[in-house]
Amino acid sequence: MEPENYKTIKSPAKGLYKERGSRFLSFAFPVGNQEEIRPILDRIRKEYHDARHHCYAYMIGIEKLNRRVNDDGEPSGTAGRPILGQINSFGLTNILIVVSRYFGGTLLGVSGLMNAYKTAAADAIRNSEIVERALHEFYEIRYPYISMNDIMKILKEEEAGLSGQSFELECSMIIDFRISAREKIIGRLSRIEGLRHRYIETR
Repeated sequence: MEPENYKTIKSPAKGLYKERGSRFLSFAFPVGNQEEIRPILDRIRKEYHDARHHCYAYMIGIEKLNRRVNDDGEPSGTAGRPILGQINSFGLTNILIVVSRYFGGTLLGVSGLMNAYKTAAADAIRNSEIVERALHEFYEIRYPYISMNDIMKILKEEEAGLSGQSFELECSMIIDFRISAREKIIGRLSRIEGLRHRYIETR
């Protein structure tokens, strides 16, 4: 069976870990797609410009295949991977965690660094509210204007979302609904003459 829910964090949260003079500030953000990552990283780097490293990891999507780690100058595998490990430990996705390090003058070694980044990431997650969200499928539908009332009736009855409406000779809109409602909603819409639908994404 297809998974219909996933766990993520409700809103941004912060954490902190200190070790031998070094401070590790952690920031967790809910994200919906890869395009949201860069602006957040740029903002953190600007706001905490005096930090020596800004290491991060993110996970996006129910399949948990869209992920990346970055050690930002720390020894390979000592920062991004431990951060990602905490994302996995809490069973989360659609999340970005950045850990900014202020160096305290004492080297921590490989195991010390791994523990510091892991603990800082975990602190940000524990300070956040973990929520379970339903997966929605997004479709573009195109249809003649005369069918508008029938379509809106179906979407209202099935509690589907809609966005990106366009009213021209051929109308279009983006609709979304829970995966479990796919067969019923697409089935009803397909009976409307002249309507075409195209799958966009699941998130």
